[in-house]
Amino acid sequence: MKPNTTDFDTLIQDALSLPFSGWDFAIMADRWKTNPLSWDYAAIARSRMKAITSMLDQDTGGGELLSSLAPLPAHTWATENYPPNIPVAYHRLAPMGVRLITDYTSTSIPLPDSSLDLILNRHGDYHEPELFRLLKPGGIFLTLQVGSQNCIRLNTLIQDEVDYQYASWTLGIISQQLKSSGFELLNVREEFPVTKFSDIGAVVFYLRIISWQIADFSVEKYRQKLFAIHQQILSHGPLQVREHRILVEARKPG
Repeated sequence: MKPNTTDFDTLIQDALSLPFSGWDFAIMADRWKTNPLSWDYAAIARSRMKAITSMLDQDTGGGELLSSLAPLPAHTWATENYPPNIPVAYHRLAPMGVRLITDYTSTSIPLPDSSLDLILNRHGDYHEPELFRLLKPGGIFLTLQVGSQNCIRLNTLIQDEVDYQYASWTLGIISQQLKSSGFELLNVREEFPVTKFSDIGAVVFYLRIISWQIADFSVEKYRQKLFAIHQQILSHGPLQVREHRILVEARKPG
């Protein structure tokens, strides 16, 4: 049966117009589903928060994860510099006593040397020497990173030549760079959970929000490839791809 082009156009237009802020993808809960990881990042973070007095959440988005970890230490900071996320994070975190830092880079965070017991980083950028500077002796860096093979099937389906800007971001590189900066690795894990997109609108929404997956993405440029994916979903069901997640716990020697 020939796919209905109008349905394709409607799904695309809806995906391009859906409002989005912070880092909460609940709006796509029924259309973009990922199998759970074998570990629970939030639970590990809570275990590392016991008896600490200071922490930082890097690239907090809208503060969704950090707020879920309450009660927080007396001295808690978060960084975020993506303009649409800043007011969302501020309104969520300020009532909890979290101080939001918006003027910073990954190589220069305006906090004193050896001032933090814990640094959290979920899918954010970081600079190993700056982490080492900020942490107290014995302090922990806990990160969940998006690896080099993340959803790479989308790239192979849409691009003539795969061009993924984080193609070199592997478990080995992450581990080596932390060790070279003086960290001890406590826990290093890697998984490739399946993600399912139930319609082409969910695919386009993903590529719109996760803009680094296909850096030059636009519906106009890739319309033919997107329509082919649309046909595939109608014929064979949800599009399945694999995410790539890397968990690392590292400690500054005491």
